[in-house]
Amino acid sequence: MLFQKFPYFFLLFFSTSVYSDDLIIADFSHEPLNKWQNKSFVGETKYSLVDLDQKTVLKAVADQSASGIAKELRIDLKKTPFINWSWRIENYLSGLDETKKKGDDYVARLYLVKSGGFFIWKTKALNYVWSSNQATGAKWDNAYAGSNARMLAVRSANDPLNQWVSEKRNVFEDMIALYGDKGSQKENEDAYRYIDVVAIMTDTDDSKGKAIAYYGDIYFSEK
Repeated sequence: MLFQKFPYFFLLFFSTSVYSDDLIIADFSHEPLNKWQNKSFVGETKYSLVDLDQKTVLKAVADQSASGIAKELRIDLKKTPFINWSWRIENYLSGLDETKKKGDDYVARLYLVKSGGFFIWKTKALNYVWSSNQATGAKWDNAYAGSNARMLAVRSANDPLNQWVSEKRNVFEDMIALYGDKGSQKENEDAYRYIDVVAIMTDTDDSKGKAIAYYGDIYFSEK
């Protein structure tokens, strides 16, 4: 599955630049899912809009499947460096090692992709994951894509099930920390200023398991 989970497949073919104080990526109460593009790798993770806890959210059900939904939007991280979202999960995936190909499954994750353009090998992906077997704060290379896709465990199996958790991450700082290899600080800032794709994915194809996750609204902010 080297190609199936490689982040290049989340790149679309057009780009839109939108800047505001808050840059809305997902507003599930007011936006249908056909505004997102689906990418299937193995089978189909089922994504649907449901009402839960008095709000409309995205439900993801993966049963030995791996597919995601993606939206291309050129985001200037110098203007809106913080990504904000909420999520909850119903179960963990036990008995796997997420650093290996047989364990490269996640109950919940957000992909953020920096396009390399025609130089596809320069594409970089940052994955914020709810890990089933890594500690919170752990970082590692993706089992399939290597250093082109870096994983960061925002939550772990120590966090409770069936509870909403709100997140805020400085994507600009995280990209530089994980990929900052350009030399000077300015070179790194220029190199990782933009994000081109935001994607959501719940997958269990390698572990042959089942996972259920929920995602709340997603937006970028200045602070």
